[in-house]
Amino acid sequence: MMEGSYEKAYKEIVEILKYVPEESINKIPKEMRDMFEAKQLKTYNFQMDTEKSFEEQELLEETKAILANIFRDYWATDYQRARILEKENQDREELERQKREKYNPDNIFKNKNTNTNNDSISQDIQEQLNKDYNKNLPTEIQKQNIFQKLLKFIKKLLYH
Repeated sequence: MMEGSYEKAYKEIVEILKYVPEESINKIPKEMRDMFEAKQLKTYNFQMDTEKSFEEQELLEETKAILANIFRDYWATDYQRARILEKENQDREELERQKREKYNPDNIFKNKNTNTNNDSISQDIQEQLNKDYNKNLPTEIQKQNIFQKLLKFIKKLLYH
């Protein structure tokens, strides 16, 4: 999303509402209309082209989404609202199904097993890294109390 796109969308909404009957405008809560007015990008130049149909207007995607929500929530009949909500739920479910298919852990592991050649190379590299790492580890870790640590630190300061 480009910077300021909602502010531009609010400007487009304010301009579009100038062509909407007063009765329909009054169905939108005043707080929402005031917010569009207050947050619009006043320097953004948008004019409705009265020669074009509404569908032909070049509107931002955010503007279309806001108008769709306004229609659903304030202008639609009960029947239209129910159909819209049903369609939105179907779209959401389809999106979730696609995500489950794409990111299903079972499928991820299946794909990994089919790539055995790369797995053996990766395993060889991992084994080599483990060997190199283990060479640098101390063979025995001595437990020291705080006094022993302090004494060791003082000796290091004195003798070095």
